[in-house]
Amino acid sequence: MGRKVKQDPPLHKVIMVGSGGVGKSALTLQYMYGDFVEEYDPTKADSYRKKVTLDNQECQIDILDTAGQEEYAAIRDNYYRSGEGFLCVFSISEHESFLHTQDFRDQISRVLDDESIPFILVGNKSDLAQIRKVTREEAQQKALEWGCPYIETSAKTRQNVDEVYTQLMRKIRERKDSQKDDNNKIRRSRCRIKENERSKYQPTNQPLKTEKIAKEIM
Repeated sequence: MGRKVKQDPPLHKVIMVGSGGVGKSALTLQYMYGDFVEEYDPTKADSYRKKVTLDNQECQIDILDTAGQEEYAAIRDNYYRSGEGFLCVFSISEHESFLHTQDFRDQISRVLDDESIPFILVGNKSDLAQIRKVTREEAQQKALEWGCPYIETSAKTRQNVDEVYTQLMRKIRERKDSQKDDNNKIRRSRCRIKENERSKYQPTNQPLKTEKIAKEIM
């Protein structure tokens, strides 16, 4: 018997979006390496990948941490097309960053033409609750409008950091499984149609009626 080829674990592609300075990179680095980085170069996009265990299944997560600056809008569409799920991040201590989440949501919907893409609204810097500018209720209402979860995180204390990535990967996996089931149903339906078409033109072994009449006369 031939050796089985070991398959690579499933890969889930996550895109981080949000205004500059809201902590997208800090969240990513905290999740990847368990480190809190306060100073980070905001002028470039970075990609990270690691193997993780999701519900007892090994998989890979690929995280693209996009730059928040407007001058990168020209290449942003290409980033969006490569994504399977999105974390849209704002800072609870900066109301303007919350307002900008609508722009990112609209851009993603325009590029992908898909309102059902896995998406989570993330209120970061929950450790700065004493200077909160965005109420939990306001953010939850926005998430309700979009039909997505809302989770508050802190890259500094690691609050809900693992949870937000894990929940998004589950949503991505569920969507892939659903699409796979739909494709299988379509293939089975096409096979049935082909079988029916073939049966219409299948020659029968029954004797022709004229032959039957001739035999009766004899």
